[in-house]
Amino acid sequence: MKHVVVLTGAGMSAESGLKTFRDANGLWEGHDVMQVASPEGFAKNPELVLEFYNQRRRQLHEVEPNAAHKDLASLENHFKTTIITQNVDDLHERAGSSNVLHLHGELLKARSTYNEHDFVDWTTDLVLGDVCNQGYQMRPHIVWFGEAVPMIEKAIDICATADILMIIGTSMQVYPAASLMHYVPNGTQTYFIDPNPAINSSNNLTVIAEPATVGVSQAIERIKLL
Repeated sequence: MKHVVVLTGAGMSAESGLKTFRDANGLWEGHDVMQVASPEGFAKNPELVLEFYNQRRRQLHEVEPNAAHKDLASLENHFKTTIITQNVDDLHERAGSSNVLHLHGELLKARSTYNEHDFVDWTTDLVLGDVCNQGYQMRPHIVWFGEAVPMIEKAIDICATADILMIIGTSMQVYPAASLMHYVPNGTQTYFIDPNPAINSSNNLTVIAEPATVGVSQAIERIKLL
């Protein structure tokens, strides 16, 4: 069975109503990203950071997987499918995908500020005073700017086994995630789905200039013919 590896970014979830990570001014919901997505920002104003992610968590509970999430889940009926996502939402899982690797953490988890490997499910608000078993403050289980991406090595290993690659809703400009497409075997058929692609189709690269809810189904129909 062929292995389809899927790389997804913010554009994957945008059509579910989740806003993309940041706008052209480098702001996220009106905040400088370094205020709410860095260890320094958390150290300076932990209440602001915790409430920022509480708002994101509340929003996540109000949205549903879109057609593209569901199409990827159905891909498992025909191919071995692994999703590597830069998104911190759980929409892939809620759509039915069973093999999802989160590069940048998960919004519905929290971890100890003392031990990054001590994390738990967290679906409600996280506030100052919520502590781990050792008494240390809990924080969002999110990879912030300046922090290592612990799942990147596993993601590289997955990409090295790809027979087909799909890239959806991401500019592939944020490293180290952007490097993953270079680890697939030479000649791997690749589909790049984005409404405003910055690249053109070439030998083994098919660009589909559509939003995820349209482009994913088109790519899947082509993959089934390979």
